[in-house]
Amino acid sequence: MNTLATDFGIDIALKQLGIKDINEGTSIGLNNFSSGEIMQSFSPVDGKLIAKIETTTKADYELVMKAATKAFKIWRTMPAPQRGEIVRQFGDKLREKKAYLGKLVSYEMGKSYQEGLGEVQEMIDICDFAVGLSRQLHGLTMHSERPGHRMYEQYHPLGVVGIISAFNFPVAVWAWNTALAWICGDVCVWKPSEKAPICGIACQNIAAEVFAKNNLPEGISCLINGDYSVGEMMTKDMRIPLISATGSTRMGKVVAQEVAARLGKSLLELGGNNAIIVTPDADIKMTVIGAVFGAVGTAGQRCTSTRRLIIHESIYDKVKDAIMLAYNQLRIGNPLNENNHVGPLIDTDAVKMYQNALSRVVEEGGKIIVEGRVLSGEGYESGCYVKPAIAEAEPHFKIVQHETFAPVLYLLKYSGNVENAIDIQNEVAQGLSSAIMTNNLREAERFLSVQGSDCGIANVNIGTSGAEIGGAFGGEKETGGGRESGSDAWKVYMRRQTNTINYTTELPLAQGIKFDL
Repeated sequence: MNTLATDFGIDIALKQLGIKDINEGTSIGLNNFSSGEIMQSFSPVDGKLIAKIETTTKADYELVMKAATKAFKIWRTMPAPQRGEIVRQFGDKLREKKAYLGKLVSYEMGKSYQEGLGEVQEMIDICDFAVGLSRQLHGLTMHSERPGHRMYEQYHPLGVVGIISAFNFPVAVWAWNTALAWICGDVCVWKPSEKAPICGIACQNIAAEVFAKNNLPEGISCLINGDYSVGEMMTKDMRIPLISATGSTRMGKVVAQEVAARLGKSLLELGGNNAIIVTPDADIKMTVIGAVFGAVGTAGQRCTSTRRLIIHESIYDKVKDAIMLAYNQLRIGNPLNENNHVGPLIDTDAVKMYQNALSRVVEEGGKIIVEGRVLSGEGYESGCYVKPAIAEAEPHFKIVQHETFAPVLYLLKYSGNVENAIDIQNEVAQGLSSAIMTNNLREAERFLSVQGSDCGIANVNIGTSGAEIGGAFGGEKETGGGRESGSDAWKVYMRRQTNTINYTTELPLAQGIKFDL
């Protein structure tokens, strides 16, 4: 392990998470269910090998599914509040391991250590939410039109839930799905991103410890690793009634088609091309804070990252100057150093995508006003560090319509009233997160109205990035339409059943039909 990482305790963190002999890149098996080709995980922080792991073969996958389906028969019979107690213990274990898991998230994915800690806190928060929810899986009671009859509906667990997660939130999104699925009585099979597999192993180790302590089968929480072909095993599997997939729109369309072909259910969290509208009544200081964090946080690799800033022409120059000044103060470097604001992109492929976006915007007639470039030299040896860039552009540019998963912010100018800005915001294919900066009540309400933002998330006087556990998270259009986390998102992990009870000695038939025997 390199000296810099050791200075920040990454070696200790890995060992505390049950990942041993990392210096040698030891192959790590998962629940004794991995025997495939070797896959390596390198840190974008310094380019060093974290570990080698064995990918999941078809035979391994069958063992996983046997363990999961067997565990489901036990897990589903536990009362939901008892399942909630297990989730509570998992949340407490996460509290114990928070600093270590946050460190690993930062080192393997590249986000700042504070963001890594924040991601683990989201896991803890969803566990707390799920514990309370375990006593509130309510159905409805309805009045029957037939005398002496009672109607009600109830929810039952689906079975095995397949989870495919992305690299940018390598642990939180899994927990959003898993904590709710567990209290609903489901078991989970998780394929983490091949770009951050060690985070998945760490989470599995924590969960396995909790289940073993309670004498519960390990199949309640299963892990498989590999590339897209491993994910295909789940999407085509009739034994998995629900696939929850997070990633690109391209990936989501493939998953949706595969699952729909077998009439399964999909929960999709896909791309975002998020905008902040800045009206003449905006607080400029708040705008700069929200826009800068939204654009450069996690190096622009959040699905809720701010990609477009739609600014009224009357304040355009003022906002532009303030944003540019803020960008000049950004510190880019090792994300384990809490003095830095921006860490690396996930890999060199992401760097190429970033460079391509900057070239494209110029080709289409845009102007780069904060230069972007790949950083090199001491501390940047991985080749994954880039300088956040800002470009002036037009809304119709193809590159502006496209989601670039990197710290590239497009400044767009609008004139007239707020309806014009809303039209610009809504004209992209994605519909995840949106925001408006204004102190004008009428503008704010218009933005939130049926004529306003077409996104699943619409904020006033906060940025596009981030979301609270209590609200349902997700978006419309090419974002996929899925909802995770709070509100009534739990219902997607269960099947609804309508029940009618006849407590009389007669059997009236529908529509008054007579069928006497």
